[in-house]
Amino acid sequence: MRGTSYRYILICLLVVSFSSQGQKITYSEPDDEDGRQLSQYEILGKVGPNILIYKNYRDDHYISVYDQQMKMTAKEKVGKMPERLINADFITYADYAWMIYQYQKKSVIYCMAVKLDTEGKTVGEPVQMDTTHINFWASNRVYNAIFSEDKQKIGVFKLNTKNEKLHVVTSSVFDKDLNLLSRHRFGMNMPGRYDYLTEFVIDNTGDIAFLRVGSSSQNDNITKLQLILKPLMTEGVSEHDIDLKNIYLDDLRVKVDNANNRVLVTSLYTKARRGNVDGIFSYIWDRKSSAGSINIGTMFSDELRTDAKGNNGTKTAFNDFFLRNIIMRNDGGYIVTAESIYTTTRGGNSFNRWDYFAGSPFAGEFVPVGVNPYSYPWWRSRNLQSTRYYADNVLVLSFNNKAELEWSNLVRKSQYDDNSDNYLGYNMINTGSELHFLFNLDEKRNLMLTDQIVEPEGQLTRRPTLKNLDKGYDFMPRFGKQISAKTIIFPCQYRNYICFAKVELN
Repeated sequence: MRGTSYRYILICLLVVSFSSQGQKITYSEPDDEDGRQLSQYEILGKVGPNILIYKNYRDDHYISVYDQQMKMTAKEKVGKMPERLINADFITYADYAWMIYQYQKKSVIYCMAVKLDTEGKTVGEPVQMDTTHINFWASNRVYNAIFSEDKQKIGVFKLNTKNEKLHVVTSSVFDKDLNLLSRHRFGMNMPGRYDYLTEFVIDNTGDIAFLRVGSSSQNDNITKLQLILKPLMTEGVSEHDIDLKNIYLDDLRVKVDNANNRVLVTSLYTKARRGNVDGIFSYIWDRKSSAGSINIGTMFSDELRTDAKGNNGTKTAFNDFFLRNIIMRNDGGYIVTAESIYTTTRGGNSFNRWDYFAGSPFAGEFVPVGVNPYSYPWWRSRNLQSTRYYADNVLVLSFNNKAELEWSNLVRKSQYDDNSDNYLGYNMINTGSELHFLFNLDEKRNLMLTDQIVEPEGQLTRRPTLKNLDKGYDFMPRFGKQISAKTIIFPCQYRNYICFAKVELN
């Protein structure tokens, strides 16, 4: 009996020891070139047995290949790239990835794609996706690539705004092997001076949805809204007015609900022009019935305002919040997150949400579409020299399939930095059964990565600081990428080097 008891106690201790670890963190070694020359990087994710990361050193482009222990096993130069790329996007599959890039040669912008294998090597010749003739030197991208949820459809778009009254959209849709499925060019009337197109998305069938937005001035609330639908094989579009019911929108998002054949449009709203944020607006288009099935505004309760106000008053509690994530559920419900993000100058002046936007996010003759310019708004502010950046609480809202609020909660954090916003914000891992919010907290002048969990019914679990955090590695949470159900790759700053850490959650 005594031996059995000892064995039972030993087993319990082993279980407690294992469960208390909570996660595993594996770091990459610094690469000498990453400290001196690295100008841009992007985490592609898991391709085959390896983890691929794109790195740009001025005019040289490489794919660094890491094994599951985050040891770099190869560093492959990407084919014959032009001297200067305007932009590069990536989409990964189980055993290959596409690098979609654009560059200018004389008066032509080329949109190209090159295939990468599991070892980061180029496969075959680059594929030409589209071209554009221009009479100026482009400093910003002309094309933007967007992908369906199942990655079976790839869309490439360009938007010509030379004519203020008629914007011209050119869309090309491909399958996952870059076989062209459709290419259409269509005009969009722009009756108002401050009208613009935004929030392009593509569903699993290859149909496109986007918004035509109108306001009364350059930095103002949205007063007119239309949902535009472009079927894959159809030349034209269908336009659908959204009744705003005497409210003013701000911070729009569009999300495709592939499981239920619907499109969600959501936004924070105010009841007065340039007023305090009062609640969240939801509009759902049902593609089966070809009608707007739900149009509802949900006001934030006084209790939620009191809980979320931070340094603000109750009335202004949500004026610093911006929408971040939308997660669609199979039952037609969805979860929305919003984060409190703002700035102050050294003189103590604060920017409000109206100072961050300089009118339409798209300006110029050719501009990219499908871009969400508002994920972190301060990058569009007018003047942020000598500025302190803040990123505070995260609001989590759950809605049923009728857009009715089921529950709400707050992930509490307080972050700021005078030098850079790289270490601020959060990254969210959706494991299917719970949401993990990973972010830095300042503990004794050290940045410590923290994990807080929101359960399906809205309960919040505050986990202790992650273990195995090596001193000297400062995580950049919001630039991380989830590569499996419970694994995420984060970039880290180690001395003057960019390194990468694989975090595996229990």
